[in-house]
Amino acid sequence: MVSPSSSSAAAPSPAEVLHARYASRLPASLEKLAGPRHGVVDLPLHVAWSGLRAYDLDRPRLRMGLYRTVLAEGQHEDLVTLLNRDLLLEQWPVLRTLVSRHVRQVWEEAFPELVTAGSIAA
Repeated sequence: MVSPSSSSAAAPSPAEVLHARYASRLPASLEKLAGPRHGVVDLPLHVAWSGLRAYDLDRPRLRMGLYRTVLAEGQHEDLVTLLNRDLLLEQWPVLRTLVSRHVRQVWEEAFPELVTAGSIAA
């Protein structure tokens, strides 16, 4: 007879799986985020497979939407080529309220300067 706790104890929780997935995509530092600051960005299909795919970075609401989508769906290479360090820091106080708890925790644990940026703006 198999003990009910023996198989479930080894399996990670859904939260742990999400945390690991987001953490594996992170850049080594925020300085690696070399995306554009202006202009229109077209997201690849693997990041935005339905709905809006072109975002004008000069329009704050669209820029926020792009960052939210890329943080949630982008792979490592998408993060470093589509996101810009300065824009991320500038938007983080609001952006952190728009992304999932898992995305927020992973980014803030890896990059304490995001927490500082959020507390300065508050």
